[in-house]
Amino acid sequence: MDYRILLREENEAVRERLELSLDRIRSIKEEDARLPYGLYFKRTAGFLGMIRELLTARGIGEKELPESWEKLSLEELSDWNHRLYEDILPENYGESFANPDYAADCLGKEFGPLLSFLYTELRGCIVYAFEMRLEYIAILCEIFLEVYNLFTQAWEEENETPREQAVRDALYWYVSDYVDLHLPWRIREGLDPALSFAADIIMDSDLTDLRYLYQYGEYVSDSERRLAAFMASLPEETIEKMAHTYTEGYRRGFEVMGRDLSKKKTVVVEYQLGFERMIRRAVEQFRSLGLEPVCYRAAVESLNRRSNGKRGYYGTSANRQYDYDHRYDSALYMGNAFKERKLSILKTAYEEYKDLAAMCAGPAVVETFGEEEFEPVNKKTAFSLNDHQQELTLSYATASRQIVNQYMPGDETSFTIIAFPRPEIGPDFEEIFKETIRINTLDYDTYQKIQQTLIDALDQAEYVRITGREGNETDLTVHLHTLNDPSRETNFENCVSDVNIPLGEVFTSPVLEGTKGLLHVKEVYVREYLFKDLRLEFEDGRVTEFSCGNFDSGKELVKQVILNGHSWLPLGEFAIGTNTAAYAMAKKYNIGSKLPILIAEKTGPHFAVGDTCYSFAEDSPMYNPDGKEVIARDNEISLLRKEDMSRAYFSCHTDITIPYNELGDITAVKADGSEILLIQAGQFVLPGTEELNRAL
Repeated sequence: MDYRILLREENEAVRERLELSLDRIRSIKEEDARLPYGLYFKRTAGFLGMIRELLTARGIGEKELPESWEKLSLEELSDWNHRLYEDILPENYGESFANPDYAADCLGKEFGPLLSFLYTELRGCIVYAFEMRLEYIAILCEIFLEVYNLFTQAWEEENETPREQAVRDALYWYVSDYVDLHLPWRIREGLDPALSFAADIIMDSDLTDLRYLYQYGEYVSDSERRLAAFMASLPEETIEKMAHTYTEGYRRGFEVMGRDLSKKKTVVVEYQLGFERMIRRAVEQFRSLGLEPVCYRAAVESLNRRSNGKRGYYGTSANRQYDYDHRYDSALYMGNAFKERKLSILKTAYEEYKDLAAMCAGPAVVETFGEEEFEPVNKKTAFSLNDHQQELTLSYATASRQIVNQYMPGDETSFTIIAFPRPEIGPDFEEIFKETIRINTLDYDTYQKIQQTLIDALDQAEYVRITGREGNETDLTVHLHTLNDPSRETNFENCVSDVNIPLGEVFTSPVLEGTKGLLHVKEVYVREYLFKDLRLEFEDGRVTEFSCGNFDSGKELVKQVILNGHSWLPLGEFAIGTNTAAYAMAKKYNIGSKLPILIAEKTGPHFAVGDTCYSFAEDSPMYNPDGKEVIARDNEISLLRKEDMSRAYFSCHTDITIPYNELGDITAVKADGSEILLIQAGQFVLPGTEELNRAL
C-alpha cells in the first residue's frame, strides 16, 4: 500500500482540527501581544504559517504529490529547504528562539528555556509535513495555542506573565499525554516495511536528479549534494561491490553466529542522505535474501531523540550546537511516573507489533566520517538532567532494552555496520572514498589465518600487558578467562568481514578482577567529538577516574559521551586490531582523528567500556572458523543477569583505540610468568603476523 494512502484516513479525521488551529495561529500576527513575549509568539506563528504553506504545496495529505511540487526546480527546492532551516543555521542561531541563551535573554530565565523547548518541538513540523503526519502537526499547533492562551489570559488579568508552573505543566502534559501516540509510532516505523516513505524515495526516484534529496524534509547541505553527485558518477560495478560488501557481511553475520536468516522477513536499513544509489542496490540484494527494507528517520521529537548520536536515516545537521543544546530536553518531564508510563507504553507497543518484531533480522548501518571537529558550548540556560533524572534515564535504557530483547531476542538477530567518508573530509575526498572501498574489501582468508596465529598465542596467556610510547602513557594489564579445554575452547573471536566492516580484529571479554592500569590516547574521535589527551584509569576492570584535555568541561563530556552518563563502567572488550591498511590510509591523508570507531578500532588495540560484545546473547554458543568455541562471552558484571537483570547491562559499548604510532608493546604473559611478545614498538613481531607490517 502506498505510504500516503496508508495515512489518508488518519489525516482526514484530523484535517478540520488542524485547519482551525492554523487559522487561529494566523491571526496572532494581527493581535496586540505584550513584548517581549509577543515577539516570540508572532515569530513562531510565522514559522507555523510557513508549515501551512508547505502542506498546501505538498497536497495536504492527498494520495499523490501535486504536479506543481513535482515540477519545482533544484533551485526552488533548495530555497524551500533554506527557508525551513535558516533560523537555526549557525549564522542565524544567535538570534533564534531555538537557542536557549537567546530565549533566556529575551524572555527571561524562567520562561526562556521553556519556550525554547516548545519552539524546538514545533520545528518537528517540517518533517511531519513532508511525511504528511497531520495529527502530529495538529497536536503541536494546539500546545502552542495553549501556551499562548496562558499568556493572553495573564495579560487580560493585568499580569505580566502566567505562572511559570502553569506553562511548565502544559508542556509536561503535552509530552505525557501523547507518549501513547509518539512511542508506538516510533516502534512501528522501525519494524513495518509498509511505512515506506524513505524506501519509496530510494527505489522510485531518479537518483541522477539531485532534486530527490529534498523530498525527505531533512536539511540538505552542500555535503549531501556533493556526495549524491559523486555516487551518481561511480561505475555500476563499484556500486555493486559496495552494496555486496554491506549485504554479504550481514548475511555472513547470521552464518558465523549460527542463526537462521531464513526465518526473518525484514532488515532495518540505516543510512545518511547521499548514499541512495548504493542503498537501492543493497535493497535489491536484501530482497534476494528474502528481506524487505525498513527505513526510519532519526527522531525529531524530544521523547524519542537520542542524547548521543542519531539512528535511522538523516542528513547533515543544520547546526550541531543546536542539537547539543537540546540533547537533554527530557529534563523538563523526566520523573518516576513518566519513566514508568513510558515503559508501560513501550511494552504495549511491542506486544501490538510482536509479529513484525519477530520477523525483523536487525539493523544494517551505513556510517559516515570526515565531519569537521566540533567543540560544544555548554550553556547554563539549556536543560540538563539532575542526578535523579540521570539515574531514571539509565534505568529506562536498561529496562527498555530488556523489553526489546523479549520481542527481538539478541540471539536470533544480527547486524552489520560499514563506513564511508563525507566530502567534508577534505580535498582528497574521492581518493579517500576509493581507498575506503579497498579497505572494506580486503581478503577474508588472508586475515583469518593471520588472526588465528595471534589467537593461538593469546590463548596461552593468563593476562596481556599493553604499553604506549611516543608520549602515550598507557600501561594496562588485561586478565583473560581460564580455558578448561584449550583444544576446543578459545578466549578470542576471529573477526573478519561480517558484522563489523572492515575486517581486522581479534577480541575478547576480559576478566575484570586483576584488570587494571591506565588507558591513555592522545586523540580519539567518539560520536562526533574529538577528545584529546583522554585518560581512563581502571581497577578490577572498572573505570575509577577519567578526564580529557581539550574541553572546558572535559570530565563531564567524557561521562556523557564515553561513559554514556554513568559514573563508572566495566571494561567490556579488549581487542587487537590488525587492519594496518586502514592505519596507512589514515596516515597518508592525515585523517586518523576523523576515522569512525568502526575503522579506528581495527588500527591498533582497542578497549570498550560498557557491555560485552555478547550482551543479551551470552548463553548462545559462538564458534571461530577453526571450530573452537569462544567461551569469553561473560564477565563478572554480565553474570549478574542471573540474579538481577538491571545490574548486568549498561546499554552502551564505547570503543577507544591506541593507534600503532602511539603503541608500545603487547605481551601475552603465561601463568608461569613466561612471555610471548606479539607487538613491539608498534610492529607485529609474532612469527606468522609479519605480513601486517607491510602497510606500516
